[in-house]
Amino acid sequence: MVVTKDMIIGEVVMLDEGIAPILMSAGLHCLGCAMASGETVEEACIVHGMDCDALIEEVNNYLQTLG
Repeated sequence: MVVTKDMIIGEVVMLDEGIAPILMSAGLHCLGCAMASGETVEEACIVHGMDCDALIEEVNNYLQTLG
């Protein structure tokens, strides 16, 4: 599975439990809030002033380590 910036945060977190700490450490602390069920990764990054491409790369790098 490859994560893209147009994916909903809640869907991304459900792919693997190891993704949540990556998002939290990057500054996305809204994983349990209502916005996580309808906001894309890109939208959340814009709101929080984050580099979306770097975050997506980190998440996908993590997923690649799982095999």
